[in-house]
Amino acid sequence: MNPAPAISPVADHNGAVPDYVLQLERSAGYLSPEHLQVVRRAWEVGAAAHAGQTRKSGEPYITHPVAVAGVLAELGLDVEALVAAILHDTIEDTPLTREQLAAQFGEAVADIVEGVTKLDKLKFRDRQEAAAESFRKMLLAMSRDLRVIMIKLADRLHNMRTLGAQSTEARQRIALETLEIYAPIAQRLGMNLVKSELQNHGFKALYPWRHAILEKHILSQPVVRREAMAQVEVQLSQRLAREGIEHRLISRIKTPWSIYNKMNQENKSFDQVMDVFGFRLVVRDVPTCYHALGAVHAAFKPLDGRFRDFIAIPKANGYQSLHTVLFGPYGSPIEVQIRTEEMDLVAERGIAAHWTYKFGGEGPNSAQSRAHAWISDLVESQRAAGSSLEFLDNVKVDLFPDEVYLFTPKGKILALPRNATALDFAYAVHTDVGNKAVACRVDKKLVPLRTRLSSGQTVEIITARSATPKPQWLEFVVSSKARTAIRHQLKQLEHEDAVQLGHRMLDRTLEAMDSSIERLPKGRMDAFLAEHRYPRLEAFLADVALGNWMPFQAAQALLAHADLRGPASLRSQEKILISGSERGVVSFANCCQPIPGDEIMGYHTAGKGIVVHRMDCPNLVELRKTPDRWVPIGWDTSVVGDYDTALVVAVENGTGVLAQLAASIAQSKSNIDRVDYLDRDVNAAVLCFNIQVSDRTHLAEVMRRLRRLSVVQSVRRL
Repeated sequence: MNPAPAISPVADHNGAVPDYVLQLERSAGYLSPEHLQVVRRAWEVGAAAHAGQTRKSGEPYITHPVAVAGVLAELGLDVEALVAAILHDTIEDTPLTREQLAAQFGEAVADIVEGVTKLDKLKFRDRQEAAAESFRKMLLAMSRDLRVIMIKLADRLHNMRTLGAQSTEARQRIALETLEIYAPIAQRLGMNLVKSELQNHGFKALYPWRHAILEKHILSQPVVRREAMAQVEVQLSQRLAREGIEHRLISRIKTPWSIYNKMNQENKSFDQVMDVFGFRLVVRDVPTCYHALGAVHAAFKPLDGRFRDFIAIPKANGYQSLHTVLFGPYGSPIEVQIRTEEMDLVAERGIAAHWTYKFGGEGPNSAQSRAHAWISDLVESQRAAGSSLEFLDNVKVDLFPDEVYLFTPKGKILALPRNATALDFAYAVHTDVGNKAVACRVDKKLVPLRTRLSSGQTVEIITARSATPKPQWLEFVVSSKARTAIRHQLKQLEHEDAVQLGHRMLDRTLEAMDSSIERLPKGRMDAFLAEHRYPRLEAFLADVALGNWMPFQAAQALLAHADLRGPASLRSQEKILISGSERGVVSFANCCQPIPGDEIMGYHTAGKGIVVHRMDCPNLVELRKTPDRWVPIGWDTSVVGDYDTALVVAVENGTGVLAQLAASIAQSKSNIDRVDYLDRDVNAAVLCFNIQVSDRTHLAEVMRRLRRLSVVQSVRRL
C-alpha cells in the first residue's frame, strides 16, 4: 500500500481558512468537535489533491466537492458522508488512491468514494438508452451504502446551481438528464427538498422563458389573494388552538415547475392552478394528526372524495401524511397536509432523515427501510434479468411511476401512460392492430381489451380481419394515440354506413316516384351537388341518412317536382332493412328499447339519423304529428349485436335472492348492465334488470328461466 501523502493545512494567501469551508463547518455544527476536525482534514487532503484544478467558472475545483458536502450537511448526514463528499472526485481525477483514503479516513469512506466514482462514469443519453452495465455497478454500490447515491444527488444539485458556466447545449443536455433521471431517483428515495430544487433548476435551464414568465406571475400575485391566504391561516389556527392542539401551520408555496406540470398534465390555466390555498400542518404525534383532521374539517367543509390517508398506508418512498381538501371561504379549494415532526422530516429529507434522528428508523415503514427494500428488490431482479438493458428497463418502472412498461411477445418494451389498457397497448404496437383487436392475452391469460395493465406484464393482442373499433372504446382508453385513431376510424366507418343507408333511403323514395338515382336526367345530379356545395355524391347521401335532408325532400329537389305529396308517396315505399351495425346513423330509442323481432318504425332526426322505436311505443302519438319524418324500416335477416332491454321482476324478499336472479340471467348468456330496486319491503321486492339480448327469442329464454325460480312471482318486459 502506498503511504498517504504528507498533507499540510491549506489556507488562502492570508493564511486564513476560506469562507466556503467555514460555511460547511457551520452547516455541520451538529457534529462533535472531533468529527469537525476530521471534516477539516478531509478538506485539506482534497484541496492538496485538486491543487491547480479549476472549474469552468474559474473557481478552484475544491469549492465544488466542499459545496456538495454542504448540501449533505444541510440534510444532517454523518461525518463519513461529508468526508466522502469532499473526496468524491479524488480517486478518478487526482493521484490519490483508494488505499490512501482508507488509511487516512477508514474503509467506509473509501467504499463510498469508490461507489461514487463508478457512478460518475454513468452517462445517461436519454431514458430509453443508457449505460446499463454501469447502472448495475452503481446499484450494487447503492445496495452496500445508500450514501453513494446521496452524494451523487448532492453533486448533481450543486452542478445545477452553477450551471451558468456551461454552454447552451450542455445546459440543456444536463437539465434534461436531471429532470428525467436524477429528480425521479430523489423522489423515489423520498428526498423532496432535493427533488424539488433539481426540478426547478432543470426547468429553468431547459425552458428559461417559460420559467421566467411563471416566476414573474408568482411574484406578482394580487394583494387580495395574499390577504385571503392570511385569513384562511388565521381561521385554521384559531380552530386548532380552541381544540388545544399544539401545531405549526405553514403555507405551501408552489414552484414554477410544479405549476408548469399541473398546467401541462391537467390542462389548467395559470389562474386555475394558483387558485388553490396550500397548507402544511405539523403536530406532535399520530393521534393528534387525526384530531387535527377533525378540527380542520370543522373549520371548513371537506370536499367529497378528496381525503387520502398516507399515514396508515405510506407511499413507496416512506412518505406519510393525511391529505384533505377543504371548501374555502373564497370559493377556492384549501389543500391541507397533516403530519408529525418526524413525518415532516422524512417528507423533506427522505432517507437522509435516518442520519439526523433515530426515531423508528429501522421500522418497516421508514424511508430508510423502504429504500433498502426497493434496492434489494432491484439487486434481485438484476440477477434474474437476461441483459443489462432489460434490467435497466425494470428500474425505470420504479423511477417513472407515471408510466407502465410492458413487453410484447417478442420481448420489445413499450412505455404507456399510467392506467393504460390492453387496447392502448394494441394501438401502441400499430394502429391497424388496434383497429382489428378483439381480445388479448396478458401473461398468457385471456382478458378483455379494457383490462388495465401493470408494469412488467407481457401482452399479446388477438386480432380479427372483420373487427372494427367500437364507440365504447373511447370510454376506457387513456393514450392520445389510441383515442385519436379510434375517433378517426369511427368517423370513417360512420361515413361509409351513412352513405350506404342514405343511398338506400333516397333510392326507395325515388322508386316510389317511378325513378332512381341511376335514371335521373343527365347532369341533374352534378348540377344539384354544385348548387348545394357538395364536393361528392357521398357527402350528400350521408346528409340524407343523418336527417339533414329528408329523403322525400331530396327526391323532390332532384326531380324538381314541387307538387308531389310526400306522405302519400312515402306510404308506398318498401321497408328499409337494418342489421344493427349501422354506426352513428341508426340508434335505438331509450323510451321503448326495441330489439330484433319487435315491430319497429324509424323517425328521422336532423343530425342524428334514424331513431328506431317499437310500434307500441307510447311516444309514437307525438311522433305521428310529423309523418314526413317517418321511415318505414324492418329487421334484416342478418341482424348482429346485443340490444338493451329491461325486465321488471317481482320476487319474495330474502337472503340470496338477487344472486339467484343474476345467476339465472347469466346462464341465459345475457349480460346485466344495471339492477335497481323499484319497490322493497320485508316480504317482497320489485327489481328492474337492464340486460342485453340478441333478439326476442333470446329475451323469451331469459324470462322463462327466471319464471322457473321459486322466489319469482312475475316477470314482464318494461
